[in-house]
Amino acid sequence: RRGTCLQPPAAAGGEWATLPFRRCRSGAAMSVESAKKRKTKVIRSDGGAAEKEARKGRGDGDQENKTYSEEAEVDTRDPAKDYDLYKETCEDLQRLMAEIHELKSKGGKDAAAEIDERRIQSCIHFMTLKKLNRLAHIRLKKGRDQTHEAKQKVDALHLQLQNLLYEVMHLQKEITKCLEFKSKHEEIDLVNVEEFYQDAPSDISKPDFTMNDPHQQTLSRLDWELEQRKRLAEKYKESLANKEKIVKDIEIKKEYLSSLQPRLNAIMQASLPVQEYLSMPFDQAHKQYEIARHLPPPLYVLYVQANSYGQACAQMNKASQPYGQDKNLTVAIDGDVEEAKALSRPPEDSQDDESDSDAEEEQTTTKRRRPTLGLQQDDKRREMLKRHPLSITLDLKYKDGSVLHLYFYYLMSLNIVTVKTKVTTATEMSVAISAGDLLSPASLLSCLYPGDHGKKTPNPANQYQFDKVGILTFSDYIGDLGHPYVWVQKLGGLHFPKDQPQKCMLADNSLSASHMETTIKLLRVRLQSRLALQKQFASLEHSIVPISSECQHLFPVKIISRLIKWCAISYDDYVVLPYTKHVREADMAHETDLYFSALIERGTAKLHVAIVLNPGYSTIPPIFSICLNWKGEKSSRNDDNLKAMEGEVNVCFKELLGPKPGHQLLTNQIQRLCMCLDVYLETETHDSSVEGPKEFPREKMFLRLVRGPNRIKPFKYNHPQGFFTHR
Repeated sequence: RRGTCLQPPAAAGGEWATLPFRRCRSGAAMSVESAKKRKTKVIRSDGGAAEKEARKGRGDGDQENKTYSEEAEVDTRDPAKDYDLYKETCEDLQRLMAEIHELKSKGGKDAAAEIDERRIQSCIHFMTLKKLNRLAHIRLKKGRDQTHEAKQKVDALHLQLQNLLYEVMHLQKEITKCLEFKSKHEEIDLVNVEEFYQDAPSDISKPDFTMNDPHQQTLSRLDWELEQRKRLAEKYKESLANKEKIVKDIEIKKEYLSSLQPRLNAIMQASLPVQEYLSMPFDQAHKQYEIARHLPPPLYVLYVQANSYGQACAQMNKASQPYGQDKNLTVAIDGDVEEAKALSRPPEDSQDDESDSDAEEEQTTTKRRRPTLGLQQDDKRREMLKRHPLSITLDLKYKDGSVLHLYFYYLMSLNIVTVKTKVTTATEMSVAISAGDLLSPASLLSCLYPGDHGKKTPNPANQYQFDKVGILTFSDYIGDLGHPYVWVQKLGGLHFPKDQPQKCMLADNSLSASHMETTIKLLRVRLQSRLALQKQFASLEHSIVPISSECQHLFPVKIISRLIKWCAISYDDYVVLPYTKHVREADMAHETDLYFSALIERGTAKLHVAIVLNPGYSTIPPIFSICLNWKGEKSSRNDDNLKAMEGEVNVCFKELLGPKPGHQLLTNQIQRLCMCLDVYLETETHDSSVEGPKEFPREKMFLRLVRGPNRIKPFKYNHPQGFFTHR
């Protein structure tokens, strides 16, 4: 069943409107979508048709003058008001939907009409939302268009800015080129302005025009430079002419000198008997200098510096000869001179001879066996460890007739200098068993300077050479080649920085000269101390402690404790001793030191002594460690008095040096240990429970037996009074 529903003007936008609807048996209205699909039917009267015709006539006239456009309407409407209208419409829609939902939930006969009425209002609100949506899209499109136009303007301005910046950069480059432009005259070193106005003539300097004009001033200075150079060119030509004259005069004098040489040789031969009679061997020195020309650079530097030092010592000793040599220092060159000359020849000279000999060997030998890899390595080792044919012998003579022979060799491939030693004495000395290593070449010069053991090559580049030929350590070849001490390298003018390995080093005369005097003095002191120790060891092995007359006042007249045993021990034996642990922990014992053991006795008391003798004795004092076997085993670690006894010899050693150079230090220290053992035993309290006489009667004078909480005994001896006191 169909029907029409007339709405009032307020609900239909001011006009009557008819909307179709369908009522079901249940009384519910059809949906809005079905209502839109259906065609509307409007029932109008005849009067309405006439009115329609009239309106149509008016509308056609107005349509010609007016057109509706939403895009134009967007410009007239306020977006804020549209937004408020949007919120109000949404609120009304929410309200209407809620009312429809409420009416449907309640049901009723009159509810259908109210639902239809609210549905129509909702549709009107939906139309309002659609219009607002279209207006929003139109605004968005216009905003995008405006943004695009603004972006195009910005891009155009940016492009224009980039063009301007490029022009600015180009102009700056041109300005920089102009500022950095250098004229040729700037490379010329002109005289300064003051000298220019002072020396240049007025027709060139023109001070009236050039003082205030830098350009004209520069031009005038260039003119003056040209004038000066012309004058110098003329002087140069004159100097060349003079040079040619002088060269001619030199050639004439050379011819005269060459003819004079044979005459001088004849005179020298005739003067040989006179030289021998006056002890002035000029001819022998001349031959040595001729041979020295074939020495390698390090040995040549060593020879020159040692010879110069000997002459200086002779002049300081007021020798009768003005150019005499020190008799206690002798320098000589040994070796094959012809082989050294062959080494100094250019390699091209010997190539023809070698090629001829090779050709002869090929003709005579049909089959040659190929050498094995081991033989090749041996040949490479021998070639690397080859010494120069010439060597230097340096002899140091002493007042007692002893001589220290030093033989210096140069290893050509390794670029180092080695030394061998030998000692000869004027009289045969009784060789002590414990003194076997004192004069041995391996230990005589060891640690002449601190830390210089001579067991490793000082040249860092040698290690890479050793790796190529399979040499593990250089110490295996020291017996044949000698010791490469650092001080030997410095005497030869060689210096090898540790952080900059270099295979080729040049010999420096200044380095050799700066170390020559100090090294010679150390060598003399070393041999004197070793000879003195050898004599002392011979007495110590016979249980005799030699004390010189100058040191008698350091000890009392009667010392009962006696040295029973003296012998040399190895480093491993020293390390095993428990009472030497504190010395080893203090890093005061090294494998390069000499080690000795002594036994001092008095009655049932036995004092075991372990001694570390530094190679630099007596500059560096020996170090004593003691252990007492009496009423148990005692050492400095558990007995304060034994610790004080060690301090008497290790700390107060300066009192025992004796006369310089202090070679009596070791024997004086041993004698003081004997004295301290007497004091230790005689000051011990006697046990009253033991019957019989006291084992160690008191035979020395003491002001106080003990002092302090540690009960330290009086070990210091006062010579004038003859009694013992505490320190």
